[in-house]
Amino acid sequence: MTDTSPPPPPAAGNLDYRVAHLAEHLAAGPLGELGVRVEMRGDAVLLTGTVPSAQCRDDICHMAREELAEHPVHCDILVAGTSSPDHGEDLT
Repeated sequence: MTDTSPPPPPAAGNLDYRVAHLAEHLAAGPLGELGVRVEMRGDAVLLTGTVPSAQCRDDICHMAREELAEHPVHCDILVAGTSSPDHGEDLT
């Protein structure tokens, strides 16, 4: 008889796997965020990139800290400026 059940989850210490899973979750999840990079820096994880809103940034940082609770997570994610200009542009 062949066992078709999924493999057991990796050990909590396998940071490489967990970082890759987080990056996949960010890209495929409800946020659909492809502009965020997830990098390992020793035992810590660094998130960089640009997102459209502060709420999106906060959601991503919160998700990363939950999924990688045993490791320090540094969020250096910028919010893109999407406000309209406050003055006209002079064309000459």
